[in-house]
Amino acid sequence: MTEVLVYVDHVAGAVRKPTLELLTLARRIGEPVAVALGAGAADTGAVLAEHGATRVLIHEASEYADYLVVPKVDALQAAVEAVSPAAVLVPSSAEGKEIAARLALRIGSGIITDAVDVEEGPVVTQSVFAASFTTKSRVSKGIPVITVKPNSAAVEPAPSAGAVEALSVAFSARAAGTRVTARTPRESTGRPELTEAAIVVSGGRGLGGDFGAVEELADSLGAAVGASRAAVDAGWYPHTNQVGQTGKSVSPQLYIANGISGAIQHRAGMQTSKTIVAVNKDAEAPIFDLVDYGVVGDLFDVVPQLTEEIKTRKG
Repeated sequence: MTEVLVYVDHVAGAVRKPTLELLTLARRIGEPVAVALGAGAADTGAVLAEHGATRVLIHEASEYADYLVVPKVDALQAAVEAVSPAAVLVPSSAEGKEIAARLALRIGSGIITDAVDVEEGPVVTQSVFAASFTTKSRVSKGIPVITVKPNSAAVEPAPSAGAVEALSVAFSARAAGTRVTARTPRESTGRPELTEAAIVVSGGRGLGGDFGAVEELADSLGAAVGASRAAVDAGWYPHTNQVGQTGKSVSPQLYIANGISGAIQHRAGMQTSKTIVAVNKDAEAPIFDLVDYGVVGDLFDVVPQLTEEIKTRKG
């Protein structure tokens, strides 16, 4: 059976959920071979094996932390040359897409970004033009390089060998081109990462600057908090939480939009959510054309009641 490379997104050995989703998708088209780089790479083996990795190629070096992107591209290129895979799967984060694009250019292959499904072929499903259309496509040249959106597949454990092997990597002269000079840890809110969350609760212009009700609802659901561009531009919430065409794209199991009109800019970032709920006092708001469930009402009345009901049922 052909092998499929999966780039591992991890933090000091803790594998992030999008990578486990990639392993599930990779099993549809071949045998997953995981590539883990940087500090803690050796600690990823057990989790990766539990989720289907037949082999885990690891390489730990300071270059992965000291420099941006290129060392990781060097390593993935080395893995491609060593394995000759049927495809390369990468999480569809900002960094992941840059790594994938650089890799595709180096190996002379086609690339497909922001996939929402991968099938035998590999045939890739995308949601395009602000999620107005669904397309199926495949790479016609070289080894397909595919980035996949978080929450595109359910994580399915499938214990495999997961043999840990050292990957031989020779860094290129370009690897040291951009050095990281400082890092400032992001203040933790205790909530999930926006792009990876299974539930996202967002607020817009209708909140008038007060995200308290949205945050309380999010916390009752164990959800991430998002914001529309209008709310972010007004300074009500950080830009890192913006959902939309110029912000982050999310695809959770449940998306709750509060006080958001539903302009195409926002819809482009959340339209692939599995279930969409909206609360808005304007019955003509465009968001209602998109939702599975809509509530016409004052969010400051509706949202606290919803939060209280959730807490009651959980308690």
